[in-house]
Amino acid sequence: MNPMVQSVEALPGYRLRLAFDNGEVRVFDMNPYLDKGVFRELQDEKLFRKAQVVAGSVEWPGEIDLSHDTLFVRSIVLTPETA
Repeated sequence: MNPMVQSVEALPGYRLRLAFDNGEVRVFDMNPYLDKGVFRELQDEKLFRKAQVVAGSVEWPGEIDLSHDTLFVRSIVLTPETA
């Protein structure tokens, strides 16, 4: 089982800074999702910045969410180059 999200911060360029319960800090790029289904709504930066952790995953108003599995598997470990 993949780790759960403990905190989320919306970054410029539609990226999410995620801290997981295994101690890793990672960056998830939302850009590939922004032209698909309900994620189109997140092109509104005000809405995108409302990301919050709910039950170990990330959610936005309007029942938009991403599972902790997707966020962990498709994110990259935060390094000075990706910060």
